[in-house]
Amino acid sequence: MLQYRILKRLAPREPTHMSGSAYANRSKLQTLLGPELFEQVRGKDILDFGCGVGLEAVELASVARSVFGLDIVPRYLDQARANAAAAGVADRCTFGSTAPESVFDAIVSLDSFEHFAEPGEMLQTMHKLLRPGGRLLASFGPTWYHPYGGHLFSIFPWAHLLFSEKALIRWRNDIRSDGATRFSEVEGGLNQMTIGRFERLVRQSPFRIVRLEPVPIRALKRFHARPTREFTSAIVRCVLQRAA
Repeated sequence: MLQYRILKRLAPREPTHMSGSAYANRSKLQTLLGPELFEQVRGKDILDFGCGVGLEAVELASVARSVFGLDIVPRYLDQARANAAAAGVADRCTFGSTAPESVFDAIVSLDSFEHFAEPGEMLQTMHKLLRPGGRLLASFGPTWYHPYGGHLFSIFPWAHLLFSEKALIRWRNDIRSDGATRFSEVEGGLNQMTIGRFERLVRQSPFRIVRLEPVPIRALKRFHARPTREFTSAIVRCVLQRAA
């Protein structure tokens, strides 16, 4: 397959352009959701939906009344519990793979909506987990038309749009051995989320939009407008409210 051979020549090893170094020495929560976040969650019961290894849940626990970190990956939860214990917040920061029966004042969701297999269903689930008037504070991206919206598959800008899914998966299977055959089957999943699709899903959900903001890529800010936003937005951040 010609496309596969080109990919092998361009990227014989796994790309490293999405290392997370952009958040070094600063709060990822405040970078993505705004400096006012901690005042919004102070003294409240918070659900960290898709908590990973719990670093943000631990940070939230410094101001919240309680934090529950939810994730489906067991090794992440083990590390999250260790991180909470090391930070001295294990008494008010707990973790699990299923949501508790209780409801929350706010849900925080980072880097998840481009990965959910059924993002519309996730919005419904989140709505049920909030108290009346509760809010979902979410940030996710890059979305699908971002230069690196293919995550690992974006070996150079927009490579995930230029090469076929079949060629990209074959290339990836030389690097990762999980047997994925589609974008949706890779670890974490990729649902090819766009800004427009997310807006439609929110409007179809029970949430009320308080704010929904595509944040421009700094280098492309001068080109950022509604007609170009799918290609020039770095992330999407939003505040959605449950009906009182």
